[in-house]
Amino acid sequence: MSAGEIGAHAGATGIEDPGPLLRLVRRQELAFAVVGGFNTALGMALTVAWLTVLGPNVPPSVAVVAAYGISIVIAFVLHRTLVFRVRGHVLRDFLRFVAVNSGGLLLNIVLLELAVSVLGFPDKPSAVVVMGLVAIASFFGHRYISFRREPVAPSSTGSGAERF
Repeated sequence: MSAGEIGAHAGATGIEDPGPLLRLVRRQELAFAVVGGFNTALGMALTVAWLTVLGPNVPPSVAVVAAYGISIVIAFVLHRTLVFRVRGHVLRDFLRFVAVNSGGLLLNIVLLELAVSVLGFPDKPSAVVVMGLVAIASFFGHRYISFRREPVAPSSTGSGAERF
């Protein structure tokens, strides 16, 4: 990520040091997709693991909830440290992260229902398109809500190092 790109993102997220993932992929959007892809695979693996551990006498939804509870914490840590590179306000950031993810789930439900039931589009292609749109919306939600930081303001000494 170039200094100009870092500066462009700094107003929204406070990125000063892009870190290893952003230096590798050079775009915050791609880093978001990499972490999201990893977390999706992790969620699938955790769900299968919980289904195995809990056995057939426990409703499958319990496995989904257990997997989600673990994977959302891991997703939060990875997005916070590898994609948006922020510090401080951990609880506030986590609550906002959960809210943005929950909003994404609701948006997925509403848009897919609209596409299939109201507009008559086929369900599987609609699901893929809707999930892609929600992923894009989630990126901006996390950038501007979950991990938003106030821009660095120059101090009276002119160094610009302090944050308010």
